[in-house]
Amino acid sequence: MPTSAIIALSACVALIIILVVIVFLLRDAKRRKRTRYEAQRNDDQVQYAFVINPSKPRAEELRQHIIEYCSAKGIDDVHFSETTLEKDGSECAREALDAGAEVVVAVGGDGTVRTVASALAATDHAMGIIPIGTGNLFARNVGIPVDDVDAALAVATSHGSRQIDMGRVALLDADEPDHKHGFLIIAGIGFDALMIDDTDPTLKKNISWLAYFVSGVKHLFAPKFKASLSLTDSEGNDHSVSDLSFRTFMAGNCGEIPGFSLMPEASFDDGLLDFEIIDTSGGLIGWANLFGDVVHQTITGKAKQSPLSTNSTIEQMQGPKAELRLEKPALAQVDGDVLGETRHIAITIEARALCVRVPEADSR
Repeated sequence: MPTSAIIALSACVALIIILVVIVFLLRDAKRRKRTRYEAQRNDDQVQYAFVINPSKPRAEELRQHIIEYCSAKGIDDVHFSETTLEKDGSECAREALDAGAEVVVAVGGDGTVRTVASALAATDHAMGIIPIGTGNLFARNVGIPVDDVDAALAVATSHGSRQIDMGRVALLDADEPDHKHGFLIIAGIGFDALMIDDTDPTLKKNISWLAYFVSGVKHLFAPKFKASLSLTDSEGNDHSVSDLSFRTFMAGNCGEIPGFSLMPEASFDDGLLDFEIIDTSGGLIGWANLFGDVVHQTITGKAKQSPLSTNSTIEQMQGPKAELRLEKPALAQVDGDVLGETRHIAITIEARALCVRVPEADSR
């Protein structure tokens, strides 16, 4: 091998070693910072109820870890409740409150978090979160550690909270039109619900949230949805569109997903929802341009399309409520849980209705 090639190869190996060392140093610094952070949190000696999803990997092992962690912190009043197919996080949370719990901690993914939150909204009780799901999108948006159970426990079992908005969805043509499904991240109707509904659970376990994109490919050429829309904006003005055509309609309380920003101006405590009407045309060209629009707003932090975009539209508006009447039934979803088909849906927001324990307390 020529001397120049050996030198180049050695340089590449050295560079790789340096990068690996830097990564390990950064991870170690992050771990030490979290250790110091855990020690500084002021533990709260009240009654805790942990609502745990037993279907999650290592759920039983985690349950034992929580018991040992709380015991080491002198937190003795700890109770557990497991979700089942017949009893979701909302019912578990209500039972915990009736039994005297002062803080209810959701141990699971976004589905468990949203159902527990739905029961705790508009109460005087705080919610903690131990994220062990696939996406853990709400935890990411509010800064709760998603890869360090002890750090998440330190947040959940100590003082420091924020008041968070709670979104509500009502299927007005359902058997229980008054029932309002809570959501903390995004509610949607159309393509996004189809994508979630068709996601392979096994693939989801293996490649995490990327499984949604695999499912989405199957529905790129599904028919568009048509509806009439009534929407109230942030100034209290009412807007109506009678012949709306779209791929998906979304209402966001949080807008960040791993790697991308779907709604860069969404804020979980401003008393408003960020509504998005997404449409594409021209087949794959439109979808490719839509992806470019998402990348553009992720980089700029602004809810605006790329100036180079064609064959795609993202119309965005903030407001407290919206109502859709569809020509044909379409699937609706809240935080990744599919609600079923509907032709008449109402979406509203409950401003700062939920107290959530977070790393940084609300300065207000």
